[in-house]
Amino acid sequence: MDQIILWLKYFFLGIVQGATEPIPVSSSGHLIIAQRLMGLKQNGLSFEILTNTASLIAIVFIFREDIMKLITGGWGYLTTRKPEYRADFMFCLYIVIGTIPAAVAAVLFKDQIESIFSSVYTVAVALLITGVALWLIRNLRGRKQDGDLKMKDAVLVGLAQAVALIPGISRSGATVISSIAVGMKQETALKFSFMLYIPISIGGVILGASDIAHDPNRAQLAIPYLIAFITTLVVTYFSMRWFMGIMARGNLKYFSYYCFAAGTLLLIFL
Repeated sequence: MDQIILWLKYFFLGIVQGATEPIPVSSSGHLIIAQRLMGLKQNGLSFEILTNTASLIAIVFIFREDIMKLITGGWGYLTTRKPEYRADFMFCLYIVIGTIPAAVAAVLFKDQIESIFSSVYTVAVALLITGVALWLIRNLRGRKQDGDLKMKDAVLVGLAQAVALIPGISRSGATVISSIAVGMKQETALKFSFMLYIPISIGGVILGASDIAHDPNRAQLAIPYLIAFITTLVVTYFSMRWFMGIMARGNLKYFSYYCFAAGTLLLIFL
């Protein structure tokens, strides 16, 4: 019975990770809350890396055509300098530039950031901040498409992604909000946000591979981890599809309501 309860807890964690990774409400913050409510304590980064990998696979699958187009166009411009490939090449370049701030911050400060800010109080405050930011940009309708981005846009959105290393600050929220704030259209903001997610997530998987290999609980938690991985993979796919529809309709204000409610409840009860 205890084993079944443990499996159900990890199944629930997979749902939490999968449902919240694509949307602007902070998956890391919700996992902290869920683990506290269920009395689970993760030692090391193995669980986080595995569930993030599952979300990464789902998001790469959804954006596979965009990814192939960018790779083909970027390489085509490098090798032929044909003008029709330039927009794809520049978009790839801006992804690289936008990835740098978060990559540097993660390598240098991730452990310190998480040790300082990984509390329910921090998550609550961060959710309220996210709610305010979502509310402020709720009516913005930018005009910039893929080929209209500039260097400063990539830098500003990249800095926002670095701030999202703080638990409770949503990565997708920070990048989508900043993308819309610098004038991107909803579709371009969504695409740029999740193109930035892919390299930073791949880097996290590579850097964290040793954590999984040396996890002392690896054998004991193999089945719970597998349950969480599969659940996260499936739920991320459907959550991402749902969020794409929300972005297309410009209804981000509803996430601000959720962030206000969740942050307030956490401050009151936890």
